[in-house]
Amino acid sequence: MTVEAVSAGAILFRDTRGHREYLLLKSRPGDWEFPKGGVEGDEELQQTAIREVQEEAGIEDFRLIDGFRKDYDYVFEANGTTIHKTVHLFIAHSFEASAELSKEHRDLQWRDYEQALNTITQDGPREIFEDAHEYLDELQNQNEEYV
Repeated sequence: MTVEAVSAGAILFRDTRGHREYLLLKSRPGDWEFPKGGVEGDEELQQTAIREVQEEAGIEDFRLIDGFRKDYDYVFEANGTTIHKTVHLFIAHSFEASAELSKEHRDLQWRDYEQALNTITQDGPREIFEDAHEYLDELQNQNEEYV
């Protein structure tokens, strides 16, 4: 039997001296990922993403960017149960310069695009990250603010 699970999170970025930097978190198993976690109760996906950024990165001053949501899925085993997880990722703009490491993670780093692309360990999130970066570039090229 396969159990379905749903998570949501955000590709979080900040502007540093005119350059975009993205927050990556190192999970306990060792994967570099974005803040994300399971939907609780009757939360909407956006509410889950907001809560996870606050809990896993300690960032309160940020905003989700309109018009972007992508998902990926994977299957894993836990305690003899097969779990099919779908993860929905949004983009969030942080107005805070730093983040705080949560107990769920071993490390955190702000990385520029190329560094982040080479650090993300799973294909699904890496592909969505590429799309998110392009989406932000398009907004910037259209002289639209992402704030």
